[in-house]
Amino acid sequence: MSRATWPRLLGRLRRMSCAALWAYKARSLFVILGVGFGVAALTLIVTAMDGAERKAVELVQWFGPDAALVFGGNFKKRAVGMRTDTLTEDDMRAIRQSLPGVSLVVPMRSKPDVPLRNAAANVPGVTVIGATENYAEAWNWPLVEGRDLTDEDVRLAARVAILGDKPARELFGDASPIGQSIQMGQFRVQVIGRLKYRGASGGGGDIDDRVVIPITTLTSRFNLERRYYRAMRIKFVDTSHMGPQVENLRAFLHANHHLSPGEDDDFSILTADEILKFIAAFKGGLTAFLGVAAAAAMTVGGFVLANLFSISVSERSREIGLKKALGATRNAILAQFLLEAAILTAIGGLLGLGLGLGLGQLLSRLGILQILFSWKVFAIALCSALAIGFVFGLKPARLAAGLDPIAALRGQG
Repeated sequence: MSRATWPRLLGRLRRMSCAALWAYKARSLFVILGVGFGVAALTLIVTAMDGAERKAVELVQWFGPDAALVFGGNFKKRAVGMRTDTLTEDDMRAIRQSLPGVSLVVPMRSKPDVPLRNAAANVPGVTVIGATENYAEAWNWPLVEGRDLTDEDVRLAARVAILGDKPARELFGDASPIGQSIQMGQFRVQVIGRLKYRGASGGGGDIDDRVVIPITTLTSRFNLERRYYRAMRIKFVDTSHMGPQVENLRAFLHANHHLSPGEDDDFSILTADEILKFIAAFKGGLTAFLGVAAAAAMTVGGFVLANLFSISVSERSREIGLKKALGATRNAILAQFLLEAAILTAIGGLLGLGLGLGLGQLLSRLGILQILFSWKVFAIALCSALAIGFVFGLKPARLAAGLDPIAALRGQG
């Protein structure tokens, strides 16, 4: 067969395949849906894994590889009535003075849902963070303008504040907030700095939705207990020995809290490695769950295709016999049935891709998953769908191609 005849042959096969599929609409729909659901689950896996990978990189960059965040209370031992106020000023002072390798210690407390007001603009509720000097430096968080908290601000319980990007935009729009006075709850503070937009989320909230004030101002103005901190941000000089340094920190706090050697810690330490371990565990569980669902759905779609095509061969035996009697070759019949399977699964793949991306967007907006679309997802979805068509459509296609034309015309196929 010459090269010039191939396009015409493929065009004829395509037209006949489409006509046959249209004639059996219900069966075609079952195959499309079966493959579509499998591809949707597969699409959700790939986009969620890519999104989790990006989230891990984002969180590690945001958190910093040279730092640890210590919380009061043991997150792994959530006993009823467990005390969370376990970090004190003595801990901060002892770490600063005695723990080797530490470059910076910033204790913190917070007050949620504090209203802000400036002239005609209002923010109904924002998280107010109380910290000591060098808050922005401790979190590797650049200031767009203004300055960081100082030791004098903390010592004098100054009524000054650093705005996160979100409240700064809500209160002042594109104008500079530096030097402006805002109402925070029942007292006023002067804005001395504005944090750079970070665009990350953590703890179920927007990272940029915060205001930072001296910790002494927070405890005095909101009548909070002054003896305890909720958390401490600790930075180390050498990042190449973070493992041993974190273990030293753990042992130091364990001893400083007068805990016996076998007693559980009454604090929790979070590092970038812990974040990566959590993301890895999340990805593994998600892959296992969605992988089983995708495999099951795609297998069901494949068996539906194989069974319906086998029935179709029996019902179309006269058509196949007539085509063979008119000169259609075995390979032409085989190609037509495989093309029909490929068309159905390709449509199912595109449907599943759209369904998977739509479901992923919904879960992303609900804060359950973060997805990341790439052309790799499109390629994987389409190739998987076509693979189902060829694998499960090959047997009925061979059966059709192997029919005896005389028996087929007599309806004995």
